[in-house]
Amino acid sequence: MPILNRTLMQFKELWEKLKAKLKQKYRLIFYNHESYEPTATMVFNRIQLFVFGGLGIVAIFILVSLILIFTPLKAYLPAYTSSKLQQEIIRNAIRVDSLENELLMQEEYLANIRSIISGKTPVQKVSVADTSVRMNDIVFTKSKHDSLLRKQIEEEEKFNVSSIEPKQNKGFSSLHFFLPVKGMITSRYNAAEKHYAVDLAAAPNEPILSVLDGTVTVSDWTINTGYVIQVQHSNNLVSMYKHCSALLKRVGDKVKAGEPIAIIGNSGELSTGPHLHFELWHNGIPLNPENYIVF
Repeated sequence: MPILNRTLMQFKELWEKLKAKLKQKYRLIFYNHESYEPTATMVFNRIQLFVFGGLGIVAIFILVSLILIFTPLKAYLPAYTSSKLQQEIIRNAIRVDSLENELLMQEEYLANIRSIISGKTPVQKVSVADTSVRMNDIVFTKSKHDSLLRKQIEEEEKFNVSSIEPKQNKGFSSLHFFLPVKGMITSRYNAAEKHYAVDLAAAPNEPILSVLDGTVTVSDWTINTGYVIQVQHSNNLVSMYKHCSALLKRVGDKVKAGEPIAIIGNSGELSTGPHLHFELWHNGIPLNPENYIVF
């Protein structure tokens, strides 16, 4: 008991000393620099100093947080970079890459012109890889809708009288054309203006499909129409696909209806944006694709 009483007494003495120090008042006086006359006086103790100091730190923290949340300054913080800013950076990078490719193509085109003027043999094929298209990331898989459409067509053909007629008597109405690409028509067939095609705008990296079974007869690049692929079908039908960004088939390859043969693009000097210039010919005569395909 004496030891416990002695310990309690010591603790009480220490607590009284601490209370006395915390309550001990201090005076802060501000003097005029020239006359040394007191201009302001503050009296406080340590408890008040800790309380007001802590409140000041909390207020500064709240103020800085509000500035970073509700002002454009947050855009300069890596953790608060907006998705719109990231998308704009990606779009600008793609535009710069496309402009660089166009400049390279123009330089090679001018070099060919100079070669022709000087009597030299020009380069017949100008090819610049489109780095904005990642061929390894493109995966061709049959969708659920494609499978259902195939099944529906097969069921209809079982009881279709035209399907058992001799092949030489079949007309184009018995052919089932695949949609070359999913997109919106931007320019229709117009023979008066010598526009023998339908232009379709589609999403980037969209695969271009063969409308019928056939054999690839052209797979090349031209200055005006860019990457071009042509497929010879039965019944003397020919389909052409222009302004592609990449070609997936070579001359002589056999293709099936609905098989990817190219990638939508914006190649060639006559192209004004990513689209497919689709032509359909029969015996050397252009046909209006909208008469045979529902776009």
